[in-house]
Amino acid sequence: MTIPATRRPAPASRPAPAQPAPARPAGPAATLITVAPTGAELQKAAVPVLPVTLDELVSTAKECRAAGAAVIHVHIRDDKARPTLDIGRLTETVHAVREATDLIVQLSTGGAVTDSFERRLAVLDAGPDACSLTCGTVNFGDEVFANPWPFIRELYARTLELGVVPEFELFDLGHVATLHRLLADLGAPHGGHVHCDLVMGVPGGMPGAAATLIQAVAALPEGATWSATGVGRTSLPVMLAALAAGGHLRVGMEDTISFARGRPVTGNAELVERAAALCNLAQRPAMTPQDARLLLGVPDRH
Repeated sequence: MTIPATRRPAPASRPAPAQPAPARPAGPAATLITVAPTGAELQKAAVPVLPVTLDELVSTAKECRAAGAAVIHVHIRDDKARPTLDIGRLTETVHAVREATDLIVQLSTGGAVTDSFERRLAVLDAGPDACSLTCGTVNFGDEVFANPWPFIRELYARTLELGVVPEFELFDLGHVATLHRLLADLGAPHGGHVHCDLVMGVPGGMPGAAATLIQAVAALPEGATWSATGVGRTSLPVMLAALAAGGHLRVGMEDTISFARGRPVTGNAELVERAAALCNLAQRPAMTPQDARLLLGVPDRH
């Protein structure tokens, strides 16, 4: 396939080019917690506590920062709470979260399964600190989340051009092979460090099981760090397995809306609070946003 090249305006508030990344401490002394508060699948009418307005998202960001999050993975909605990739709204959201918190702002380039490749590429023009970059197509329940090689490669090239740090989202073991191909083709990401997120438990992707997690981690590029996301009922088992294996965590209502059997989530902050409590039990406390910037190679905002 061919992805047409288009001219786009320079992204707003783009961070300055990163200096060579400082040496990172050996061993997982602390845990990076990413919160994914909204996603593109849930309906506000069915989940009233889902943050869909800008004010709700900013309030959620503040609460999750206080609870222990260092990164916020952002999807946005329009005035009718429908998923959107409107560049004006994305830019406004990046600015608002930055003004309210010191969280690393990571925009989703996945959007919804119906979004075009061009609209997904244009997300980077909103000037985020970081973005997600999914390394392959996957069946997503009854839908198909399309990520063909030409799109993956162009998106990665754009992150290098614009100074956005990618997080490589891996839904299956085949995506790990694509990650290796991408790095061999275009080199290391902006910031110099490879960080991945293992998305587990999606119907159509790799199961949310400890054995699968260990297999995926063993296949990652040498020196890469990783987080794990357990979708739905796999949320807690994946979190525990990731901590035991020396990884980092992503939690949030994008991935689960149940706190326990029969008990819905009351908000994203309690998912972050639980993750931070488990990190403390593992003697790997939650990482600050500043330490997360050092880990991921994300430059400071000034």
